[in-house]
Amino acid sequence: MLSYILRRLFLIVPTLFGIMVLNFVIVQAAPGGPVEQMIAQIQGLDAGATARISGSAQGEVGGGKSQQSSAQTGGQSKYRGAQGLDPEFVAQIEKMYGFDKPAHERFWMMMKNYAVFDFGESYFQDRKVVDLVLDKMPVSISLGLWTTILVYLISIPLGIMKAVKDGSRFDIATSSVVIVGNAIPSFLFAILLVIVFAGGRYFDWFPLRGLTSDNWAELSTWGQITDYLWHMVLPVGALVIGGFASLTMLTKNSYLEEINKQYVMTARAKGLKESQVMYSHVFRNAMLIVVAGFPSAFIGILFTGSLLIEIIFSLDGLGLLGYEAVIKRDYPVMFGSMYFFTLLGLIMGLLGDIMYHIIDPRIDFEKVER
Repeated sequence: MLSYILRRLFLIVPTLFGIMVLNFVIVQAAPGGPVEQMIAQIQGLDAGATARISGSAQGEVGGGKSQQSSAQTGGQSKYRGAQGLDPEFVAQIEKMYGFDKPAHERFWMMMKNYAVFDFGESYFQDRKVVDLVLDKMPVSISLGLWTTILVYLISIPLGIMKAVKDGSRFDIATSSVVIVGNAIPSFLFAILLVIVFAGGRYFDWFPLRGLTSDNWAELSTWGQITDYLWHMVLPVGALVIGGFASLTMLTKNSYLEEINKQYVMTARAKGLKESQVMYSHVFRNAMLIVVAGFPSAFIGILFTGSLLIEIIFSLDGLGLLGYEAVIKRDYPVMFGSMYFFTLLGLIMGLLGDIMYHIIDPRIDFEKVER
């Protein structure tokens, strides 16, 4: 198993590099980069941008020229909307963002910094990317952790009951609920919960914004805990309703597959009680794929499933941070968070394989590879 783990660790490097190359090329080809964003602000979309950028550019270059009319400058710029700006001023903005260098040089410089976990500073927030991510992390961890735990606590018992009572009224009735949960996305459930329970139309039982109340610091320890859980009910509920369906069916199908195997028939023939057969013999084998997938499920919910939920409930988490970075073309935030979370996802995939082996030592990935 050790040699398998080492091989997987070595494969992380080229996999991560390939993902970063592909995304870097795609982003570079997309219009509306950070230079164009600043040019658009300077041209009148942001009244305060001109002075801010002029000051930064002058500080780096030692004095820059002010805007000139298109009649004075003439020529065509490679940036959309740059007509009417002095080319030297545009060059200063390029230098400020590092776009005075070719794309391949910028990529290699970025990867060298990322290799030592130096993710740089945000273009538009004047803060380090690491600090921004750490600030948003508690919100996303809260959503991801509570959602994953509740999904597992609901899906595993429900899936087992559906397998044991396969074809019964209970199985048919719960299958209808599972189909609805699988068909309707989480954000639609979130909107429904807001309308019904957050003062949208019927009841005003739960808060609509934020992770805690404004007076959270003034509350007692127990008051802070209950206030936090009170704010978590609706967003976590929306994610759980939209996410338990697939795991429930996975648990049921896994259990049904094990129930029909020879060792189960042998255990029954020996006179063991049905509960002993189901929970002492079948459970370990049936739950292998479900439990081992916990790390990957957590990462998936944490970083990909909560963007719209964060927007609907005004939760300032990683999903919202990534969305704003894409809209503003804040490359350090985009690529820094992509690098870190892709690396984390690859490591979690390896941990999932290790958990398979821990839960059932008979699984040997080295023999499978041969």
